[in-house]
Amino acid sequence: MGIQVEFNPDLALRNISEFKAGRRRIEECIPEHLDIDKIYDFLKEGQRCYYMGGEELPLLETKGMQNLSEPKASIIILEATHFRENGKIYTKGKYKVVKIISEGEIYFNGINKI
Repeated sequence: MGIQVEFNPDLALRNISEFKAGRRRIEECIPEHLDIDKIYDFLKEGQRCYYMGGEELPLLETKGMQNLSEPKASIIILEATHFRENGKIYTKGKYKVVKIISEGEIYFNGINKI
């Protein structure tokens, strides 16, 4: 038996409609209105590792099963903590919005900021 850890080059959260429908916690979703320089909480199921060297990375919307949107914002992960709840492993943390990315705007090349 090994240790399952997922390395993520981005932060992929659900649409806020998932919270409004009662299917997800608020921290699992992209806020309805993102503000530059504001700090938000996030929550992901599983033991996940994020790059925390101060570099910007994309905030994406996910529908699950690696079905990801174009970047919605450029963020910096400020903290990430693993914890156990009801027999499941989660990663929670905080991210700061650096830039809101307009639809169709190219700001990243892969995970590299242009």
